[in-house]
Amino acid sequence: MATFVLVHGGWHGGWCWQKVIPFLEAAGHEVYAPTLTGLAERASELSPDIGLDTHIQDVVGLLQEKHLHGVILVGHSYGGMVITGVVDQVPERIAHLVYLDTFVPRDGESLADVSPMVALVIGLLRRQAQAHGDGWRIDSRGTYGVTTEPDRSWVLSKVTPQPLKTLEQPLHLKNPAIVEATPRTHIDCTGSGF
Repeated sequence: MATFVLVHGGWHGGWCWQKVIPFLEAAGHEVYAPTLTGLAERASELSPDIGLDTHIQDVVGLLQEKHLHGVILVGHSYGGMVITGVVDQVPERIAHLVYLDTFVPRDGESLADVSPMVALVIGLLRRQAQAHGDGWRIDSRGTYGVTTEPDRSWVLSKVTPQPLKTLEQPLHLKNPAIVEATPRTHIDCTGSGF
């Protein structure tokens, strides 16, 4: 069976995979759903110094600590930035990448650079951080496409602020070719709530 590492999107934590994990485990797979530094149950670690590099190291550290190889690495939304950086650093541990409702960044791009729509949203979030987040913290807004109860209330009770630096820090790849060469799957969801 396979080993899955599920990387959540912005404002979320490993909690967001709670309904998926039992299905994967019931099929005999090993599943890890880490929470990235400063988010969800790790919110006490939130600081302006946390960036994309921090979150890449979170996942690299998990792979090394648990001695994981042949991993199917799944990144949702902002998590696509993270998994791209992870495969660049430890390609020998990754068997397959899954980009779930996200973009595939290139070397030197930040999340703010990957599309005009995202850049517009990041601009709004930057202004929100200046007005209400000490210039570096962005509170969660919206329902992330979850509109039915009790799931909507559950999501809204779990989301936490996101450091602006995670959205603006460029991805620096040592070997962009290894990212391109790694087998991958892209899943585009309809009715996305960003």
